[in-house]
Parts: sequence; C-alpha cells; structure tokens
Amino acid sequence: MVDIHSPESVPPGVLEAFWRYDAALLANDKAVLDELFLPGPETLRGDGRNLLVGHGAISGFRSARAAIPTRAIAALHVRVLAAGDVLIMARTAAGAATGLQTQLWRRTEAGWRVAAAHVSLPAPPPSPAPPAFDTSVWRVVGAPFAPALGAGPLDGCRVAVKDLFAVAGQPVGGGVPAYLAGQPPQPESAASVTALQRAGAQLAGIARTDEFAYSIAGRNAHYGAAPNPAAPGRLGGGSSSGPAAAVALGQAEIGLGTDTAGSIRIPAAYQGIVGFRPTHGAVGTGGVLPLAPSFDTVGWLTRNVATSRDVAGVLLPAAAPHRPVTRAVRLPFAEELADQPTLALFTERIGQLEAAGLLPAADQADGPADVLEQWFAAFRTVQAYEAWQAHGAWISAHPGALGDDVAGRFAIAATVTESAAADALAVVAQARAALSGWLDGAVLLLPTTPGPAPLRTAEAKEIDDVRGRTLRMSCLAPLAGAPAVSLPLTGHIAPVGLSLIGAPGTDSALLDLAAAVSAQALEGSP
Repeated sequence: MVDIHSPESVPPGVLEAFWRYDAALLANDKAVLDELFLPGPETLRGDGRNLLVGHGAISGFRSARAAIPTRAIAALHVRVLAAGDVLIMARTAAGAATGLQTQLWRRTEAGWRVAAAHVSLPAPPPSPAPPAFDTSVWRVVGAPFAPALGAGPLDGCRVAVKDLFAVAGQPVGGGVPAYLAGQPPQPESAASVTALQRAGAQLAGIARTDEFAYSIAGRNAHYGAAPNPAAPGRLGGGSSSGPAAAVALGQAEIGLGTDTAGSIRIPAAYQGIVGFRPTHGAVGTGGVLPLAPSFDTVGWLTRNVATSRDVAGVLLPAAAPHRPVTRAVRLPFAEELADQPTLALFTERIGQLEAAGLLPAADQADGPADVLEQWFAAFRTVQAYEAWQAHGAWISAHPGALGDDVAGRFAIAATVTESAAADALAVVAQARAALSGWLDGAVLLLPTTPGPAPLRTAEAKEIDDVRGRTLRMSCLAPLAGAPAVSLPLTGHIAPVGLSLIGAPGTDSALLDLAAAVSAQALEGSP
C-alpha cells in the first residue's frame, strides 16, 4: 500500500506525472521517459555509478537500457520546495530487496518535468549461477580463458584480445558472424599474444571488434555498441571497441588491439584510458587479420602509462638509442578540426606542461591550406584499396553479411583502382617526408579527437561528420609510420585525449615522456 506523506498540499498534476513516469520505467517506454525529463543541458540523472549531465546524455544512456526488474512503490514521500518545485522520494521493493528513487519535479508550460533524478535499484537476490558476460564486449571469456605461459613483468595482468588475433584453438571472427562461422580453429596464437602470456599475462578472453576493423565508432551491427563506462550515454569508439571497454570496466589490465587509422587511440580518448600505437612494423602482425597493411599496427590499451610501458618492454624490440625531445610542434591546420571546448582545454594543458618544464615551448608548423585534405584523401584511398584486397573476395561471396555503414565503405573500396592506389601511395610518401621533418627531435602535440564521443542516439549524419574530422587528425601518425600515445585529458563534459606523436623508432622515449606528462599535468578539474 502506498503511503503518501506531505507537510503541504501537493500541487495538482505532479503525482499524475510521477505515476506516468513510474509506469514508463517499468515498461521501458523510452519515448515517455524522454518527454518527462526536462530538456536542456542542466538536467541531472545519477545512480550508484554514473552522473549524467544534460538531457542528451540521459537520453543516450537510456537508449541502451533494458527493462528493469519488476518492483513496486512501497512508500512515497512528497515535499513542496517552492511553488513550482516538488521533491518526491519513493522506496521501492522487489520481494525482500528495497531500493530508492528520487526526483525533483519542476512545473513548466508543458507540464511537470524531472529536473534531477537519482535511482538505487533493489539488489537482486543472490544466485549460484555465474554472471553472464556482456556480449557487446566479449566474444568468449573465461577466468582465465587461457593461462599464462611463464612469469615476468606482466604477472597477474589479464589481457582482452581483439577478435582479429589468432588465439590457439579458436577461430578468428573479425566482428562478422558469417565470417566467424566459416573459420577453422587456429593452430597457434599470434606471436604478440604468446609473448604476453610468456611474460606472465593470462588471457581474459577474445573481445569484440567493429566489423573487419573498418570503423571507429565502437558500434557493431551484429553485437551492439560496447559500453563506455566513462560516459555511459556516449559511444565507446572503435574498432578496438571490446578491448577498450574491457580495460575501462576493469575486466582486463591490457587490451591488445590494432590501430590502422586510430582504432586504439580513439576509444582510449573517449573512455579516459591510455592507448599506444607503436612505430609501424615494430610489433609483428603475423597471425592478425589485416585491414590495410601499409598502416596496420599492433597496439594496446591500459588504464595507466606504467602498464603500457611494461607491455612495450615485452612486445617492442630492444630499445633504440635514446633521442631526447628538444622541440614540441603543434599543427594549427589540424587543431582547427576540434570543437572549441576541446581546443581550449588542450591549449590550456599544453601551457601547463610548458610551465612545468615537461615540454619545450611548442612551435607551430605551417603548410598549404589544403595539405591535410590531400594527405587524408591519399590515406583513405590506400586504406580502401588494401581493405578490398584483404576482404573483397569474401564480401562479394557473402552479400548482406555486413552492417550498412561498413558495407558502404567496402562498396567504395571496391571502386579504387590499382593506379589510383599507386598515385595515393606517392602522396603518402610525400606526407611521410614532411612529417619526418617536423618530428625530428620533436614531439607532435594534438587533441586525439575533435571532441568527446558522440551520444549513442546521434544521427548518422552527425556520426559521419565526427568520423571525418577525427580521421583527418588521427591519420597523421599512420602516415608518418610513427608511435603515438593518447593520454586522458579531463576537464571536458566527457573524456577527451591528448596525443603525443614521436619520430619513428622513439617508442620508449615517447612512453617515458608520456609517463612524466600523465603524472604531473593532466588531472585538471572535471
């Protein structure tokens, strides 16, 4: 029985709005829930793990919400705070378990709307069955899935392996169910997987990838969008979507993935973790499903730079002679792709790093106004041509096997001729030469992405715009064949990243610099 307590008369309509809201919660009626939350950037919704700010973020979070367990309102308390503001606190019950939900209701011209809400769900009853794993993060998972093969610097670390790597006894799926169904179990693991195991790491499981790694969104048409624990209403980024989420969720210490155009660094920026792309070719790609070999690079995600350096000590060749960083470089023609809050935050933190003596004062490298567009066009052409060479025959034999977005990219890739690819490779060589000059003895500083991850409810047009601007920034490291690390940059409405790009072969020195930068100057105020 519902028991209502209120020291003052309850304004008309507010209880009706509350019961409509509660019914929508139980029915998972997202349209009604969106309607009843106050529009605008100041609406709040919190629970035991997350605080969402703004109607868009709340709506994005709710887009992935499943129907909640059955429960009932056991008691309702109403307090009138002002003529148009009413606080309602409700105790919920599901059997012996109890929870709480609180809303601040505000009267508007459209009726009563939720300005702020907090929910604590009734705890589920204990179950002897093991919890199901999130299939948007993992293809297969174990405890562990495969043990360590030795002892070393990675003792106790769990590795989430992107579903492009050969794992002994398992087929490679590439994020495509039809492809997975036709693949035999691999006789042995990729060399990079085995090296991690021999250094003490155990495999937590095989984690999801965007289809054939030809995406940076972190949204797979077959398996869904992997979560973004740092910004639950937003996409998590891809194509190393599963390993990134596993690391951010604390289900693995290391995410082993690939970075062709940014597939390590972009999800790292979106989820507030560390992503490292080594010098192209520094880690062998044997046993790894290709996308575009001219740019494909094995890389990794971690929650801190220290673990990334431990992985580097295992996977990278013997350290090259230390080449000190004597210069820092910024690229205004690339920075202008970032949104204003991201660029302002990036510039502020660079100033802090310079003031702390961690970076020399940055020079600005200039180029023709259209140079980045020329380089990106060449990069995209080579990537598309090589992607079709790698997967075109299979795709042609399996129409309808891919989601619309990735299928559209491969359809364009199918039209790239050998001569067009050769012309583009010549431009890539020119870009590499120019970038090598800028990187000689220097570190290139760049926002990792133009801004925070798009909301999960973002329209295709917005996703395409973000993708285009992001790739124009993230293609610089692969064009240079250079190592790059994305570090968490806090202080925005959601996570973004600071990229440090070094000269090819300076991987260890770059990670040393990243450790100093991360330890002293990136915290900021959220």
